[in-house]
Amino acid sequence: MSESHEKITGLMKQIDALKKELTEARRQAGPEPVEDYQLRRADGAPVRLSELFGGKDDLLLVHNMGKGCAYCTLWADGFIGDAPHLLDRAAFVLCSNDDPATAREFAESRGWNYPVVSGAGSPFAKDMGFASPEGKPWPGVSAFRRNADGSIARTGSAPFGPGDDFCAVWPFLDLLGGGADGWAPKYSYA
Repeated sequence: MSESHEKITGLMKQIDALKKELTEARRQAGPEPVEDYQLRRADGAPVRLSELFGGKDDLLLVHNMGKGCAYCTLWADGFIGDAPHLLDRAAFVLCSNDDPATAREFAESRGWNYPVVSGAGSPFAKDMGFASPEGKPWPGVSAFRRNADGSIARTGSAPFGPGDDFCAVWPFLDLLGGGADGWAPKYSYA
């Protein structure tokens, strides 16, 4: 094995160890109590965070910036294949910053096969740390647990961005000689 390949192998082992350390740190941080926010279903009907769990005790909720973000669309499109697997273990919902009608129309146009709700007009994203103080949304994911008494706690969260663990496109592109080489996601490709 060449020296450069040994270095790559060593770095991969370090990254794996750091990921395990991060997972353990999240677990040790303990749950964060969360109020039962009101959001809106894609049809505009109000829905409480507690209702998004369905018959599960755990919920993965994607904070999505909405139709105007090609990057968020890339992540959300990628979840089409993940959704059946995730939904077997936990509830899985995307919360768009768009109004309900826009969120519904966009989700249908993309073929998203998982629930989509709207957080427009709600302090939810900001309170969860996925919006600026002025309300500009940021992408990411929050994990929630519904306790036996009905209370809700956030058990983890992570931001989304190029190179994260939630979108397979970036690690694939990183393997190319020129990396992403200025590539950016588009809503459609010729």
